[in-house]
Amino acid sequence: MAETTVDNASSYRTFILNHEWHSRIIGFLVGVLMIAIYIWMVLGVISILIDLYHSFPDDWSQGAELMIKDVLIILALLEFIRVLQSYLSLGRVRVTFILDVALVVLIGELIGFWYRKFNMTEVILGVAIISALITLRIVTSKFSPDYSEA
Repeated sequence: MAETTVDNASSYRTFILNHEWHSRIIGFLVGVLMIAIYIWMVLGVISILIDLYHSFPDDWSQGAELMIKDVLIILALLEFIRVLQSYLSLGRVRVTFILDVALVVLIGELIGFWYRKFNMTEVILGVAIISALITLRIVTSKFSPDYSEA
């Protein structure tokens, strides 16, 4: 029985546009998103400096709270930019980068409990989720195909 091969690439299209145009549009949109995040980060640093100036002599503890929250948001944005850069350079997003973003955000939330009234159940749940994410981060780093010794 003779087998016939069918060129799947010519029989259907997965994108509305061809692959080259699709990649350019996505790259442009990700670039615009990164510029917006950079601007947001600069405004965050300015906000930190203004909060520090206004809170220094009188209400330093409230200023420290605002600064810690702003710094954690900026760190989460830095991790998110790392995810976008990996997408642009590799054409895919690494799971370890997504876990890093989630860890920074959740650790920020856990630190935020310090400054507000909290329920112990929320703290235990937060610590459990962070522990699970750390475990996933270790596993994904150890068994990543990029780091395997083949």
